[in-house]
Amino acid sequence: MGDTSDLWWKNAVVYCLDVETFMDWNGDGIGDFEGLAQRIDHLADLGVTCLWLMPFYPTAERDDGYDITDFYGVDPRLGTHGDLVEVIRTAKDRGMRVIVDLVVNHTSRKHPWFRSAEASKDSPFRDFYVWRSDPPPDTSKEVVFPDQEDSIWTLSEKTGEWYLHRFYKEQPDLDVTNPRVRDEVAKIMGFWLQLGLDGFRVDAVPFFLETARADDGALPDPHGYLRSLRSLVGRRSGSGILLGEVNLPFEQQLEFFGGTDGDELTMQFDFIGMQALYLALARRDAGPLATALHDRPALSPDSQWATFVRNHDELTLDKLSDDERAEVFAAFGPEKRMQVYDRGLRRRLPPMLDGDPRRVRMVYSLLFSLPGTPVLFYGEEIGMGEDLDAEGRLAVRTPMQWTSGRNGGFSVADPGKLPGPVVDGGFAPEYVNVADQRNDPDSLLSFMKLLIRRYRESPELGWGGFQVLEQPCPEVLAHRCSWDDGSLVALHNLSPEARTVPLTLAGCDSSHRLVDLLQPGGAPVSDRGTVEIPLEGYGYRWLRVVAQDSRRLV
Repeated sequence: MGDTSDLWWKNAVVYCLDVETFMDWNGDGIGDFEGLAQRIDHLADLGVTCLWLMPFYPTAERDDGYDITDFYGVDPRLGTHGDLVEVIRTAKDRGMRVIVDLVVNHTSRKHPWFRSAEASKDSPFRDFYVWRSDPPPDTSKEVVFPDQEDSIWTLSEKTGEWYLHRFYKEQPDLDVTNPRVRDEVAKIMGFWLQLGLDGFRVDAVPFFLETARADDGALPDPHGYLRSLRSLVGRRSGSGILLGEVNLPFEQQLEFFGGTDGDELTMQFDFIGMQALYLALARRDAGPLATALHDRPALSPDSQWATFVRNHDELTLDKLSDDERAEVFAAFGPEKRMQVYDRGLRRRLPPMLDGDPRRVRMVYSLLFSLPGTPVLFYGEEIGMGEDLDAEGRLAVRTPMQWTSGRNGGFSVADPGKLPGPVVDGGFAPEYVNVADQRNDPDSLLSFMKLLIRRYRESPELGWGGFQVLEQPCPEVLAHRCSWDDGSLVALHNLSPEARTVPLTLAGCDSSHRLVDLLQPGGAPVSDRGTVEIPLEGYGYRWLRVVAQDSRRLV
């Protein structure tokens, strides 16, 4: 693979978790860094190569840790800086990198900067935030949480002015046009990189770079600032990354990569591909996903798409049309309580697919075979469900299920002391847990380990060129990724009916053969490069193209 190892993110396996809900080691009911350190081996065994930690900073607890009161601190309920460093050291010992959430679009209203800014118009921190003296117009269409807020401006009684907040009113927005704010952000990043982190998942990037209400010329090129943050990470850590949350159309996402120069965000989530995946699953037609993958703009070699099935937020469907969104709701979230903000779902995949193991495995096989870097949310590896009785996005942030015992083995504390209830019903710990699946070769966990191992052995999935293969079955996505001397063909059947898929493989003849990577088997190739691949209902195949003189292990 030559000199590609420094671009480690191109074929990484990223695993996102919230320390608070992962593993409680001291028995107080709250997950902690000590518990996480004890479970690093589970992640290493799974094949994770990059651990992404959701916010662990001191918080006023208005927005699940995203309303921060100290950017340099560790929430004492979770442990200390020393405990965090132990986690980083343990992860690195197992060959795992660690990135953390960088949440610098806003602070908590209880942050010392805002307390000072609110106390007096002469405060040195006053211009860390965005104020207006005249009553704001109706901005109800601009709020991020429409069921919680009706304006992006809130009156501060102490000084009689309104402050800007895109999210909750308890989260006043920082003013990135202020050079002191930009310097502070650089210091925050430098601090955490010094502790050995490998980069950041950058929260709400477009909002962070919002300068529309600033003085003319205050920050003429927000993307120049993003480039400077990328180079800061590069200087301080060598191979650190910025993984950006940019839920915009592809053309605008390309701007946040730094265009074809690729000198801004290292990776971005493919929100459009994720939403097209759910529309394709609802229709049992691969067309929407094939179109989204075809429409992805080409990136620089230093940039990468992050692919995912589920993240820690709402499962947003905002880039689908109203009719398309209605189709996905009808298939996977027909009850109002399953939906959130009229634009997304608050469910995990297995319950949406009625627990059908064939469909669940097909979807994860598809995820890992797509070009890009797969991102898993904790519990996906065992098929955890959601708690629809929990508020909002907390439905998918339930305690991790380690054993079939009390509290799912998450904690020995009384259930009332936990961050939230453990899932009950058909996805309760007695049916879904790590301990049972570790010892079952036919479990979802065992299957995920196989997928991850094969993905890591197939660098063309993270590095290679990608093409959708033409074939007559609309329910099937057939695609090919090629890089260097490696080529992999993947087929996924989104319908319950079996199909036989005829393919023509460019550059192949009878001297080539196809070898299955997920189960024993294969297929011969004709002189003309044609091949017929049988698929079961919801079937999936990964096929390595092997030339006669190939020296690659299969």
